[in-house]
Amino acid sequence: MTIAIGDKLPAATFKEKTTDGPVETTTEQLFAGKRVVLFAVPGAFTPTCSLNHLPGYLENRDAILAKGVDDIAVLAVNDWHVMGAWAQSSGGLGKIHFLADWDAGFTKAVGLDADLSGGGLGVRSKRYSMLVENGVVKSLNVEETPGQATASGAAAMLEQL
Repeated sequence: MTIAIGDKLPAATFKEKTTDGPVETTTEQLFAGKRVVLFAVPGAFTPTCSLNHLPGYLENRDAILAKGVDDIAVLAVNDWHVMGAWAQSSGGLGKIHFLADWDAGFTKAVGLDADLSGGGLGVRSKRYSMLVENGVVKSLNVEETPGQATASGAAAMLEQL
């Protein structure tokens, strides 16, 4: 079952590359007592994710934070090495969290997993964004059309804040 507005996020642990090296980050650490924008992509370095989805959040980071958001995070079913390389190459390292959901544990728990084996990608995350306040989903935007980052993009999130 897909997570819904008003639901509390499930407990999970992510890996993240920081300027100090790899760290584990839990949902409790990331969301407790905070207002956070989380967006998810099918894969780091994939075309729509790298050319459209992520750049919108990096370009609008300050505007999103100015709306009372404490943090921004991007999640993908990739390992932390890949997410760290993506953070570095995109210029996003230290600006937003690049969360590796390496085993799709969180993605499956929120019911937003997709089997992209036909395209050679295996189990991945659907493309979505959500506003989370103190661990509770306040808005949820799941893309219906593959290859698009409109409903879940930064411009749409800014309108919701």
